[in-house]
Amino acid sequence: MKQYKYLYFDLDRTLWDFEKNSQITLSEIYYNFKLNEHFSSFDVFFKTYHRINEKLWDLYRDGKIKKEQLRNDRFLLTLKTVDLKDKKLSVKIGDYYINESPLKTELFPHTLEILEYLKSKNYKLLILTNGFKEVQTKKLNNCKIDKYFDKLICSEDIGYQKPRPEVFHYALSSMNAKKTESIMIGDDLKNDVYGAHNYGIDSVFFNPKQKNAEYPLYQIFSLLELKNIL
Repeated sequence: MKQYKYLYFDLDRTLWDFEKNSQITLSEIYYNFKLNEHFSSFDVFFKTYHRINEKLWDLYRDGKIKKEQLRNDRFLLTLKTVDLKDKKLSVKIGDYYINESPLKTELFPHTLEILEYLKSKNYKLLILTNGFKEVQTKKLNNCKIDKYFDKLICSEDIGYQKPRPEVFHYALSSMNAKKTESIMIGDDLKNDVYGAHNYGIDSVFFNPKQKNAEYPLYQIFSLLELKNIL
């Protein structure tokens, strides 16, 4: 078994339970802004927003839109699906989401236990994320897991998004880490697993939903299974 030293973790959907935290915040938005008067149900609102948000994130990752357009358009386009053309309202909702979502503290099972274990083994733990820095910092702080990590590396500071090799090169260079002693741990096959693999470092595919997928090296269904690798 290889002797790793630097562990690069994705944050959303790997440690921080994005789906749960986002759904809680969107539920607050749905009722606080009286969107129940326009959408037939919360489920319709949630699925509509999720579909639009994912498309905009794909465009952002490909460098086709800027951060501001992503933030501004996701709720504006969601409201337009029910003929609610209120830009001021969409801005208020967008601000609420950005401010409130990072305050939510749902983590994946065993997150604290595995981070404590890894830190006790003297690994260098880092976050490598495509998320926005001010938001990701709040998440780490509010969940009280910031103390485990030596550095937060956000792709927006680099100018490229995972899975681009420039992101991984920057992440390793910032710690003077060698490829042979580094490993990426994340839930996204394209961005985390294949991105790391194509750059030449090992990876762990965190797959709690047990999706059928090919992966280069390691696959885990629970964070506790990292103990079998590290």
